[in-house]
Amino acid sequence: MISRTARYAFQILGYLAARPAQQLRGEEIAAATGIPANYLAKILNQLRKAGLVESQKGWGGGFRLREGAETRPIRDVLVVFDGLGSAERTDCALGRPACDAGHPCAMHAEWAGVRDGFTRMITTTRVADLAQ
Repeated sequence: MISRTARYAFQILGYLAARPAQQLRGEEIAAATGIPANYLAKILNQLRKAGLVESQKGWGGGFRLREGAETRPIRDVLVVFDGLGSAERTDCALGRPACDAGHPCAMHAEWAGVRDGFTRMITTTRVADLAQ
């Protein structure tokens, strides 16, 4: 349901959220999270473009959460890395195009509960909640 890249983004944001006053170098984040450095750099760049982290170049530079990012829902992260479709799962679990309350598939009721729980989780869990 959640891509590896989005899971890595959650780890990065959690690490940064636990250290809000610090500028952290990419190498440190990679070592602490186990995310390959080149992959981490690409994820950090996308998080920067999405307004979740800020970076400072040069000596003493690094990455940190952008002000206000800690209050954003993790849904925002999923939209960046997995697209709106995965963050707003409304499709049929069996892939039927005409599955709805009037014409439910065999999994409709169970899937609706899973889908609603997932949506509730990604909209109520904040970036700050990811802190390690």
